[in-house]
Amino acid sequence: FAAQRHVLTYMEDAVSQLLENREDISQYGIARFFTEYFNSVRQGTHILFREFSFVQATPHNRASFLRTFWRCFRTVGKNGGKYFNICCRYLLTAQEYHCLLQLLCPDFPMELTQKAARIVLMDDAMDCLMSFSDFLFAFQIQFYYSEFLESVAAIYQDLLAGKNPNTVIVPTSSSGQHRQRQPPNDCSPLDGVEASLFYQCLESLCDRSKYSCPPSALVKEMLSSAQRLTFYGFLLALAKDQEINRALGALPDKGDLFLDPVMDQELEKLVAQVSGLSISGPTSSSGDTVNMPVRNSPRINSPWKPLHHRRKMDAESEGSNEETDSSEN
Repeated sequence: FAAQRHVLTYMEDAVSQLLENREDISQYGIARFFTEYFNSVRQGTHILFREFSFVQATPHNRASFLRTFWRCFRTVGKNGGKYFNICCRYLLTAQEYHCLLQLLCPDFPMELTQKAARIVLMDDAMDCLMSFSDFLFAFQIQFYYSEFLESVAAIYQDLLAGKNPNTVIVPTSSSGQHRQRQPPNDCSPLDGVEASLFYQCLESLCDRSKYSCPPSALVKEMLSSAQRLTFYGFLLALAKDQEINRALGALPDKGDLFLDPVMDQELEKLVAQVSGLSISGPTSSSGDTVNMPVRNSPRINSPWKPLHHRRKMDAESEGSNEETDSSEN
């Protein structure tokens, strides 16, 4: 159970955070720190502003990051929605989506973003615009199943080269760049590979892989109606399959992608506060509302914010305030 849930990974990280912040922790005790840390792990907020090596360390971390990215930036995908005036652009490039990812994980690699974008864009230029929903579901497959997809790419190349599927060599995540092979003369890469043979290789891969894989039964059902398929056609089918999305459990169904009642309530409170600042002011003798200078509302920090985020967030917020002030002047 401990290995399956990656308990050791979280214990090591908690101890590391404890040693790094021991001066601050001494003010309220080690027991409270561990309670706060593992509560953040349970809630999925422990991955905020962490390094990429930690964000991708466990399936729970990856699912938490996907869920956080969706909740933070889902308004980008609203086409004329309730908060459309706040995020008027709802089609973004791969570079712009990467900037959003870096707001949550500063060292998030551009390579993963480009791979996700390629699933959506296929042969189109990488600077084309993508909808939030298209990018999000493609990114989910690429990010959560990254090691699995590396192995699938190698298997696909072997099948194109006419290699016996029973002798396919499955690479590990540290295998580096896969060698490129020329397909045989009687098989064009545009035609893809035989779907049934491809599934047999995937089933064998899922049985022996130690990394996360989509359920083989769902993959079989997804490929049941196809005769041949290409590699990116397979990735696109994975991204669009809602049963696989439900099995992963990080994101809602596509129809519910822009519904989040809890977050909507928080946004409504924020909009009400901003509206109150603009309309609740003294009136002049003529009865008109006097335009009062707008002051920035003080930021209220939650006392239960995970300790290992406080220093970094406070430092970043001070820097961002200075930049904002200078830009306004």
